[in-house]
Amino acid sequence: MNPARYPFELVETLRLKDGRSVLVRPIHPQDEPIVQSFVRSLSPRSRYFRFHTAIRELDSRMLHAATHVDYQRHLALIAESFDGDVETEVAAARYVVRREQPRDADFAVAVADAWQRQGLARRLLERLIEVAAARGVRRLHGDVLENNHAMLNLAAACGFDITPAAEPGVLQVAREIAPCSAPLLRPLMPGIEEALAYPA
Repeated sequence: MNPARYPFELVETLRLKDGRSVLVRPIHPQDEPIVQSFVRSLSPRSRYFRFHTAIRELDSRMLHAATHVDYQRHLALIAESFDGDVETEVAAARYVVRREQPRDADFAVAVADAWQRQGLARRLLERLIEVAAARGVRRLHGDVLENNHAMLNLAAACGFDITPAAEPGVLQVAREIAPCSAPLLRPLMPGIEEALAYPA
């Protein structure tokens, strides 16, 4: 992947309710190991809520698709924490534009169990909406299990309509998003620039 295409302007630092800070940035192909570790670290309940099936990890095809994105039709933002030189993914949000409906996109959000209830899911979803709008998306859709009350509450709080889906036990959340200008630059975590210097 040409590193010039990496959207550095979407990198930002977030401070959570409990005072912890995370770096939010677009995903990169080199993130395969931390993405797989993130999925494996989710509780069975959280993995089921995210993938709607009882997987334990991503297969090679899913892992490649999750990390090799074009940042336009498919964008993934990950939140990560740092312990020295060790980076750990703690949350992710993504949208994928529908082939047959280029103004519509499907989205998903997941947060590691130990990082839930800190406002991270809402911050990621709001950022995802902002970026999607700047890239021409006009409607976001998501399928949510009917017992995933946290996600349904978040969707309602962010202005999504909730309706029954064709699949039993699944609800669809959707909302229109208005056009906006390019997202504003956000402040970086001090000393993090070298972590973003991906080789060609």
